[in-house]
Parts: sequence; C-alpha cells; structure tokens
Amino acid sequence: MSGAQSRLSQLVSQLNPYAATPRPRNNFHTLSPTAFLPRAAAIEPHAPAVYHENAAGTVLRRTYAETADRARGFAYYLKSKGYKRVGILCTNTPAFLEAIYAIAAAGAVNVAINYRLKSDDLAYIFDHADVDAILVDAEFVTLLDQYRKDHPETPLIIDTDTDGQEGPYDKAVQEGLSHDTSLGDRGWAGLEVQAADEDGLIALAYTSGTTARPKGVEYTHRGCYTAALGNVIESGLNPFEGRCGYLWTLPMFHAMGWTFPFSITAVRGTHYCLRKIDYPSLWKLLKSEPITHFNAAPTVNTLLCNDPAAERLPRSVRVTVAASPPTGHLFEQMTKLNLIPVHVYGLTETYGPITKGYILPEWEQLPDQEKYAKMARQGHGFVTSLPVRVVKTDQPAGIILDVAKDGKEVGEIVFTGNICARGYYKDAEATRKLFDGGVLHSGDLALWHPDGAVQIIDRGKDIIISGGENISSLAVESALVQHPDVLEAAVVAVKDEKWGERPKAFVTIKGGKDVKGEDIVAWTKRNPQISGFMVPREVEVLQELPKTSTGKLRKNILREWARGAERNKVN
Repeated sequence: MSGAQSRLSQLVSQLNPYAATPRPRNNFHTLSPTAFLPRAAAIEPHAPAVYHENAAGTVLRRTYAETADRARGFAYYLKSKGYKRVGILCTNTPAFLEAIYAIAAAGAVNVAINYRLKSDDLAYIFDHADVDAILVDAEFVTLLDQYRKDHPETPLIIDTDTDGQEGPYDKAVQEGLSHDTSLGDRGWAGLEVQAADEDGLIALAYTSGTTARPKGVEYTHRGCYTAALGNVIESGLNPFEGRCGYLWTLPMFHAMGWTFPFSITAVRGTHYCLRKIDYPSLWKLLKSEPITHFNAAPTVNTLLCNDPAAERLPRSVRVTVAASPPTGHLFEQMTKLNLIPVHVYGLTETYGPITKGYILPEWEQLPDQEKYAKMARQGHGFVTSLPVRVVKTDQPAGIILDVAKDGKEVGEIVFTGNICARGYYKDAEATRKLFDGGVLHSGDLALWHPDGAVQIIDRGKDIIISGGENISSLAVESALVQHPDVLEAAVVAVKDEKWGERPKAFVTIKGGKDVKGEDIVAWTKRNPQISGFMVPREVEVLQELPKTSTGKLRKNILREWARGAERNKVN
C-alpha cells in the first residue's frame, strides 16, 4: 500500500472506527432447511412424524424424536465413510425422508432419481452425478445392474422397508449412532445442520429426460429453505386447528418432492408415506386419517375424482395441483368432493412451485364456469420469489422485454429470485441458455392479464399452427374434458395438406361408458367453446394415456403415435 493510501486508511478508521474492524453479523445466519428436523424434535419430540404401511404390510408410526435420531445416525454413518454424493432410489418411504436430512447434515449432496426410468438413464444419472454410495429400496436393486457393471465399487445401502431393525440401511443407522457415541455424543451439534455456504449444493434434481439426456439441476441450501417456507405459506400448511397431515402422493424424487419434505417438517406435520399410488387406498386414508393436504398432478386428481370410492369428504383437504396445466372443469369436480385446489406452477429448475393462482373473494359472485376458469390460471409469483413475468419471444438473444398485460399478447414465462436453481451440473452451455438475458426461461407460452396473473396457453412445442391460426392444445383439451363421457384428453398436431397442421385428440373414457371418437368430433363441432379451426381432425380413444411418473402427459409419445397412424393411412 502506498504512503498516501495508508494515511487515507488511517484517517477513515479514525473518523469511523467500525470501518477498520468488521462488525459481527448478529442479524444474519446462513439458510438451510436441514435444521427443520432437529428443531421439530426439540419442540415436539413425541409428535407423530411418520405414518407408513411398509413392505411387510405393517403400519409403522414414528415420532419426531425417533425420526430425528434415525436421520442423525445415518448422517454420522455417511460422514464416517466420507461419502460426498449419495444417490437415492426409493419409493416414498421413511428411509427416503430420513436420508434427505441425513445426507445434508453429513455435508454431502443427495441425488434422488426416478425409479421408473430406463436402466440406461439410471446408470447415466448416477455416473454423471459422481455418486459414491446409493441408498436403494430392496425392490429396485436389480435396476442398478447396468450401472454396477461400470461401477462395481459403489456401495449399495439397501433399505428393506420393514420394521426398522434388520436391513442394511437400519444397520447403517445404528452404526452411525454408535459412531456418534464414540465421539462423545455430540448429536446434531456435530453435524452440518447450518450450512457453511448457503449457496452450496444440497441436492441434484434430474429432469425427466423424455426428449434428451436428463440434466442435473443444482439445488442450494438457501433455495430449498426459501422454497420450503414459500410452500408453508402458499399451501396453508399450518391449519387453524389440529396438525398438518400430509399424504405423499407426489414422488419425493420429483424436484426434491417440491421441497415438501422440508415444509411439512417445518410445521411439525405428519408425513403419510406411501410405497405406491392406489386410488381406493388413497380414499381409505382420506376418509379414516386426519389428512389435511396432499400434492398431485391434474391427471392424478382426475383419476382420484372418478374412482368408484370417491365421495365428498366431511372436512376439506387442500390439494396443491401442479405438473401440467389443469382445467376449470377439474377444479369444479374437486371442489364438489371437498378437495380444495391450491393451484401452483413451476419447474424442476424452480424447486417445483413458484407461482400460485390466488382465489379472490369477489370471484364468488361470478358464474361457476368463469370462476373455475380463473382458478385454473397460473397466477402470481410466490411470496418468497420475485414477481413472475411474461416476455416477448421475438427478440434477439439477451434482450428481455415484457409483453402487454392485456390478456392477449403471447409471450414466454420467465423467473428471477430466490427459488431459481443455481444451474445445470456440468453443463455450462445449458445453464447459459437457461438464464439468457438474466432471467430463467420456462419454455412455456402464456398470456399476462390486466390483474397481473399469468395464464399458460401451451408449451412452445405444443402450439398447433393451422392455416395461420395458433391453436392452444390446452384450450382444446379443456373443452374436450367437459364431454360427459371423457375422462382425460391430450391434443397434439398432425400434418394436414390443406391447413399445414390440425389438432388430433387422444382421450380416455369414464368407466362403463361406450363412445366412439367420431361421436366426440361431432360433439366438438356443436360446442360453442371450440372455434371451427380448433375442432380435432380426429379423436382416438385409448385405454390409458402415456404419462411420466409424476403424472405429466408424454406428448412426445403421442406425436410419434400420430405420425405412425398417418403413415399407415398413406400406405
């Protein structure tokens, strides 16, 4: 430092003594949701944390004290082994829930992936993520055969999902607890409950990879913390009376269960864990247990509402709906059963939900059809995020301009703020494209209404251009499901010699009904909600629509089927 700079520094320190000595930040701590579990156990150790019918068919109940002890034991086990990237291949089991906290507390990163993926994708993800151990449900061990050919050294920690005493995972928990004892019973204080770096990784959440190799979305401690608190507020997880009872219909592997493993624990709710989705069993739990909340895609809710066991519940259950755009018709069905929709929207890249369709009191004065249509809009940004925007799509790279808030101009939904992921693991170019212009691009096309609410009209690739008219596949689907015999509908583009493209619809039919595709086409021509150019060229009736494990329609497969059908006709 030069003499002049030194004298200036001394002068500044004399005028402002705080400038020379950094003040301790007593008003700050790094944010991590890992602390939610030991906090819950400290406040209400005997509160019910877990209800689960395990692989042996036995109902397992655990308190927060028991759940926290098991998570602590697994954390010490992982820490003693030096594992830094731990894969998870499990259903919605207590072991999965415990591992989410344990891996973070051990200073490691969890890589939870979809057990319904092809073995090739499973092998690719665990290899790409550099995992050095995998927690795997006993049911799925053989799914790792391909991965283990190239990685025989990676240890598998097998969870038998039984009574919590005999399996390899349970033994790892006990070994970890013994290790903690050997260190002087440091408990949670000896773990990384508060992250040293809140922008450090807590998890890699992989995209579904239906059209390309899955990408590893980087989740941070801070992002999970703020997303989890957003869910507490926006999904109303603190009931006025009683305790939150959360039914795990959403896969925990999907975008870290939308961070609800943290949200439910933060309010000391009960996790009703499920090995599989079975609609009669869901209704049995809804009727017999104090369930207050669950999350599910529109397709799951559609099938639940149309199950023979469906009946109006005596108490309301809040259902956070996302994964694909719902229809107003579905929300009307749900409301009649006392399943109260909480409509949210988001991406894997936004930790799950990042917008909410807020239901306003004045909507009660509207006709039902208009009210439920407004409820089906994607709404406004979360309380822990920044406002959602809709931007023009015809601008050069890096230029971000908002569309008019007129409910007419089409643009792309973009995000900024706390609950945007850090980027893609090992993919700088994809990260650059994701954040082009300083915003996170969704790829979803939407309108921005005068009241500030956004409304998705389609994915960019799902828009159908027919004779110069842009047709929203979602709009056609919303109309089709109002047919009295249609259960679900999906619409894709097919080539047309005259118009360039026309809509083709694939539908499933309600049980006991007998209706043909041409009958539905005739019905759409009479439907005042469907303009003439939007009428499907044909409707094909299927037994089941292809979906991802989280309930999203796999339109890439439907497009392939549609192209195949056209080729058959040509030949």
